[in-house]
Amino acid sequence: MILSALLAEARASLAEAGIADARLDARLLVEHFSATTQGDVIGSPDMAIDAGAAQAVRQAIARRAAGEPVHRILGFREFYGLKLFLSPDTLEPRPDTETLVDAVLPHLRHLAARAGACRILDLGTGTGAIALALLAEVPEATAVGVDISADALATAQRNAQENGLAERFTPIRSDWFEKISGRFHVIAANPPYIPTEELETLQCEVRKFDPARALDGGADGLDAYRTIAAQAEAHLEPTGRVAVEIGHAQKEAVTRVFETAGFGIVEARKDLGGRDRVMVFTRK
Repeated sequence: MILSALLAEARASLAEAGIADARLDARLLVEHFSATTQGDVIGSPDMAIDAGAAQAVRQAIARRAAGEPVHRILGFREFYGLKLFLSPDTLEPRPDTETLVDAVLPHLRHLAARAGACRILDLGTGTGAIALALLAEVPEATAVGVDISADALATAQRNAQENGLAERFTPIRSDWFEKISGRFHVIAANPPYIPTEELETLQCEVRKFDPARALDGGADGLDAYRTIAAQAEAHLEPTGRVAVEIGHAQKEAVTRVFETAGFGIVEARKDLGGRDRVMVFTRK
């Protein structure tokens, strides 16, 4: 089997299965499982691919054709320039969540420049995406990553090590704030916010492959926000900020939850698609 033929076969299989990004997904899977590059595809299309690698590619293509997300098959995804490994108990970090990182970075950089240090609490850390992206951008920062899943914490710790950030990242297994002490300059979270009854309506790639615990926000999708708003003040520095990702229709409801708990809105940001996505609060 030569590289160009294997790539053509992969594209055709995914297109036939109705995969929207068949060409891109085929390229990603072929390159990864055959240990080739896009340069090889362009410059050496007749490169021979051994039978074992070709079989690994075909197995990966079959998984993608069956609906498994391409990055789940690869086992990793890039987020804010970091390569993050995935596991069954972690959400796949998505580009829209980078909006949250962008929203709190100026505050953290200001604190770091003024005080020489700043502390981050990442609730429901999963892969560690938010905490690690912030640590990579603010060398003076330290972060605690909280998750109720031991599998997620092991994945976050691996990602911290792989990206050279482990010395400034502390994973803690906790049900939200239960085992957390001390105060932080930023409390960040991408909490579960899908109303329970809507879980079955989610895209197949999300419903079947993202962990339900990281999606299910309770009857109205606001359970996690209520918990965070009620307990954040005890763990927040006086000028600290709470930044949360939200569902695109939750801006007003989340604002009410935090205002009731004594917080005022600092900023609201939209995602790459122009939908409400991130809210930042501080004490009134």
